[in-house]
Amino acid sequence: MTIDNIKEEIFKADSIIILTHEMPDGDAIGSSLAMYNALKSLGKDVEIVMANNSDIFNFLPGASQIKSQGTKKIYDLAIALDCGDIKRLNGYTEYFQDANATIQIDHHEINTMFAEYNFVNPTAPACAQILITVLEELGIKITKEIGTCLLTGIITDTGGFKYQGVTAETFEFVAELLNIGVNVSNIYKRVLQVISRSKFELRKIAINRLEFYEDGKIAFTYTTREDEEKINASIDAHEGIVEIGRDIEGVEISVFLRENIERDGYKISLRSNDYVNVADICLMFNGGGHIRAAGGNIKLPLEEAKLRILDECRKYLK
Repeated sequence: MTIDNIKEEIFKADSIIILTHEMPDGDAIGSSLAMYNALKSLGKDVEIVMANNSDIFNFLPGASQIKSQGTKKIYDLAIALDCGDIKRLNGYTEYFQDANATIQIDHHEINTMFAEYNFVNPTAPACAQILITVLEELGIKITKEIGTCLLTGIITDTGGFKYQGVTAETFEFVAELLNIGVNVSNIYKRVLQVISRSKFELRKIAINRLEFYEDGKIAFTYTTREDEEKINASIDAHEGIVEIGRDIEGVEISVFLRENIERDGYKISLRSNDYVNVADICLMFNGGGHIRAAGGNIKLPLEEAKLRILDECRKYLK
């Protein structure tokens, strides 16, 4: 069984590196920090490496230990969390490929199974929820600190328990966390309610540009590098913009384009409501994700990119 292999590799490894996808969200960061704290409790020499992580999650236990680069060339074990494709490890792919053993734990429907040992459950609402099973198998007690990280991942990827995929087990786990002192309401407020001034300003810009197509079934908006520079936007200021379109009555697909900061073209974010699988759409744009939430990239000028994406979205509408 894969879980037995994972246990074996973790227990025999001395040096471990934890990696996740580029531009990590709350599930990626929460899962990574939960695993980091758990492995530290086993006495492991463990490093957590990621870049462009949002300051919103600095309250999480262990966040101050996140590094932008690893300190070793070769690790006994590399663990990739919340990442369905090795290409999404971005600049950290070599750490994974050079490690003596590799594990990935993930919940994306589209997954290339790129590790030696893959523990993937596409029906789980968050990678953090899968980790509960893994930590239990390792015999690790879920402390208030580990639980805070796990719950942050679950709250983020479920939109505060409102997305499809939330299970009875999700709420049972939350109840257990409440019993050990995890402050659910505080986490919810920090990661979903309170936003920075720059995030608010960027949302205003995107809302003012919101357009509707196909009798209101598609919502479209975008932001540019110039927009972000003008308001001195934080690294996570764009997060949540795509949700605005999806929440409007009658919208089935919400499209948000963010001009790439470090390379040409645009980052695509898609969300859907009832029946469109946006992960399939994003496969056409070198991306993927979940049925109702996915992303990709496109290297075209804005108007051409917009037309290409809208044409692809129309194919999936009823």
